[in-house]
Amino acid sequence: MTEEEIRRSISRAINGDKDAFEMIYLHTRDDVYRTVSFLLSNRDDVHDVVNEIYIGLWKSLAQYDQTRPFRSWLHGLIIRQVQDWRRKIWRRWRLSNRHKEMGLEEKDSAAQLDMETRDELITAIHHLPYKLRVVIILRYFHEYSVEETASLLNIPVGTVKSRHHLAVKELRKKYDQERMRSDYVL
Repeated sequence: MTEEEIRRSISRAINGDKDAFEMIYLHTRDDVYRTVSFLLSNRDDVHDVVNEIYIGLWKSLAQYDQTRPFRSWLHGLIIRQVQDWRRKIWRRWRLSNRHKEMGLEEKDSAAQLDMETRDELITAIHHLPYKLRVVIILRYFHEYSVEETASLLNIPVGTVKSRHHLAVKELRKKYDQERMRSDYVL
């Protein structure tokens, strides 16, 4: 879908055309799922967050500024939803710990980390702190410039550069450790 086709679909969706929204969904779902799965460690949470993203997308389409690229606007929405989800999980975890400390029965289990990943790179990315991970995802998987990444995350360009530097350094370190381990096994 071209940017113009997306804008037409958005206009139709704002006017209540569910087929137009479905076209937007079909065009964006793979990108949204991939981005969310890179940003969240727990695979069970991915579907819930993606659903929240599309609910938020439906509710906020009327506020979309059509002078901006849709893709970057959508990624901003994704980042905000993932951050909201992480805050919610953190609150549940803290509440769960309080219940344990008070000797109360735990009703909600804290989010479990999913240890299965598709390959070593994804594993290494998942082990990065969230603030570093999101910069890598936006820079390399979505090919945003440093300035665009800063704008999406609402942080200074210098912060993006330093987080990028730290993330690449961590990934290199993990790669070197894995390589040394595999050399030792052979």
